[in-house]
Parts: sequence; structure tokens; C-alpha cells
Amino acid sequence: MSTNWRISSFNGALLAAYFIPTWTIIAFRIITSPIHGFYERPNVSAALFVSDYLQLAATGTVRAAWLLALGRLTVVAFFAIFVVLISRPAVRKAGGCDEALGMALGIGSLISFALMVMAAHFGEAAALKLHATELLLLLGTAIVLTVERPAPSQAQPMTHALALEQPELLHNR
Repeated sequence: MSTNWRISSFNGALLAAYFIPTWTIIAFRIITSPIHGFYERPNVSAALFVSDYLQLAATGTVRAAWLLALGRLTVVAFFAIFVVLISRPAVRKAGGCDEALGMALGIGSLISFALMVMAAHFGEAAALKLHATELLLLLGTAIVLTVERPAPSQAQPMTHALALEQPELLHNR
């Protein structure tokens, strides 16, 4: 019995199983208590950057925290869309879920990279390890997604003989 799971789909599902609950909890902690949630370990590097370099007032800090929560929830939403799309075998085989996974990986990598750089700048070792690990997970899946192609459809299998033939034009008949 053969399965129709591609490596990138399986890896994306594993990432979704981590990122959806984790980043949702982090974002809701920021939403419910913006300042307290902003200074917790997953966000402390961004909070220190905002307070040291941008020197925002309390309302500006709250807005920056909510912006980070919105970015995290956007990644969660794209992972959730990806999980819904891979539940259909036809979509999964054809690679129709790759766009949602690609958006989640791109935005998530950008957030994790920025937070990792900020954590390195402020010497937050635990936050640095967390963001570096998340970034490596996201980049590894992005590489697999880029290299792996969807399976050819059963209606028109691609053969090497057909690929090397010259196209038949009207004046060649």
C-alpha cells in the first residue's frame, strides 16, 4: 500500500503541529496582557529592542507588541490553511498546498530571524536558542519544499522522449 505523502507535506504537517499551538499561545498572551506578554522569553528580544532603540511610550509599546502578535497569528493562519489543504489527497499530491506552506515559512522565517538577531544583540541566550531553532526548522522545510516537486499527474505522464521532441508547428506538417 503506497502513500501519497510528499516529504515537504509531512514536514509541513509536523511544523504546523508545533507552530500552531505554540505561536497561538504566545500571541494570545500578548493580546490579553500586552506589556507582560511582550516581556516573556519568546518576545523579550523584541521588547528590549523597542524599549532601548525606539523609545516608545506605553501605547507605542503596546502597538508594537500587538503587531508582533499579529505577525505570529498570520503565520498560524497560513499553517492552519495548509493543514486543511493537505487533508485532501488530490490537493496534497498535486502540490496545491505549497503556497500556504510557503507563506507560513516565509513570514515565520522573517519573524524568527529578526527576533534571533535582536536576541543576539541583547545577549539573551535562551531566546537566541529558541529563535535559532525555529529558524532552522523553517528554513529546512523551505529547502525541502523548494527541491521537491509534486508528482506528475496520471492523465499526462511526462516521458523523456516527449520532452526532447521538437514542437510540431503548422509549416512542419
